Amino acid sequence: MMKIDKIGIIGLGYVGLPLARLFATKYPVVGFDINKHRVSEIMSGVDSTLELDDEILQSVLVKENSYSKGLFCTNKVEEIKDCNYYIVTVPTPVDNNNKPVLTPLLKASETVGSVLKKDDIVIYESTVYPGATEYDCIPVLEKISGLKFNSDFFAGYSPERINPGDKEHTVDKILKVTSGSNYEIG
Repeated sequence: MMKIDKIGIIGLGYVGLPLARLFATKYPVVGFDINKHRVSEIMSGVDSTLELDDEILQSVLVKENSYSKGLFCTNKVEEIKDCNYYIVTVPTPVDNNNKPVLTPLLKASETVGSVLKKDDIVIYESTVYPGATEYDCIPVLEKISGLKFNSDFFAGYSPERINPGDKEHTVDKILKVTSGSNYEIG
């Protein structure tokens, strides 16, 4: 049986949802967010962040998690277990001293780690400082999954380049910068 690539987008905010929609035009995509209300509104065809027109969002939505292309959204971790690519797009807030708060990123890494399988690829798109992916996130993935980085699973980084509310420089019109943990992934 041929393996079908399935993409999991972790975090459905102003970065994750437009990215999920774009991938869903060609691939099966599962959007995951811990906010049950957010998932419900998206699955009803509405984006309260106003990053996507409702008609554009509705054009890619599918009602179940078995399909050849389209976007299915959920807040249930078990619904992302058959993905083989995970793109983490959760926010990185700052504290009162403008120091990054990595809690959402580390929690998202725990979530992905709980479903990570051999040969899966995890891409971090959240805005972080140099080294955060390798030194903060990857150890969480290894610990939770029991898998070894660059042997059992791989990682990449693609800095988020979206300005909320900017209707001119949308995800499909900006140049993406990406890196991978080895030559094949990069």
